[in-house]
Amino acid sequence: MAEAERIIDTPDSEGERPETGPDGEHGADAGDGAAPRSRGKRRIAVLLAVAAVAYLFDLGTKMLVVAKLEHHQAIPVIGEWLRFEAVRNPGAAFGIGEALTVVFTVIAAAVIVVIARIARKLYSLPWAVALGLLLGGALGNLTDRLFRSPGFFRGEVVDFIAPKGFAVFNLADTAIVCGGVLIVLLSFRGLDPDGTVHKD
Repeated sequence: MAEAERIIDTPDSEGERPETGPDGEHGADAGDGAAPRSRGKRRIAVLLAVAAVAYLFDLGTKMLVVAKLEHHQAIPVIGEWLRFEAVRNPGAAFGIGEALTVVFTVIAAAVIVVIARIARKLYSLPWAVALGLLLGGALGNLTDRLFRSPGFFRGEVVDFIAPKGFAVFNLADTAIVCGGVLIVLLSFRGLDPDGTVHKD
């Protein structure tokens, strides 16, 4: 038994015994890679959770607007400054580009693909929130484009938030704008999606 233990514990002549990481794990990648991978999965979970909340709020409010507000008079919320008014929008956010419905549908789908690619190297919590807002908003309006009248890829988006002197919009538009503003701020501060900070 002693001889067997000596043989097992003795490294071979070529030094192929696994290295021990700083946390006691064997292998060079065990200590260095486990924590980033775990952190990356948590950031992706945050992204998906934010996207799900934004999407469900947008979808729920649109269903309520179509059922209760469409073909009815606008509802004052803050006097004449803010009202809820059901509007079908064939264009982009805030009624821009009404003749380019199909183009904006393709752009929304492309945005979702880009976010999915970025998420593979996502280690920043603020970026996860920003991308989650973008994803949820893009999915919300894309759902309208695909499944509402007048047809597939040409569906009109349901808008209902109508400030005085401004275009009518919805919660998906709000999520997209908030996510975009947050991304601009993060980029201005030099924070990348992978968590690194750069300075120009």
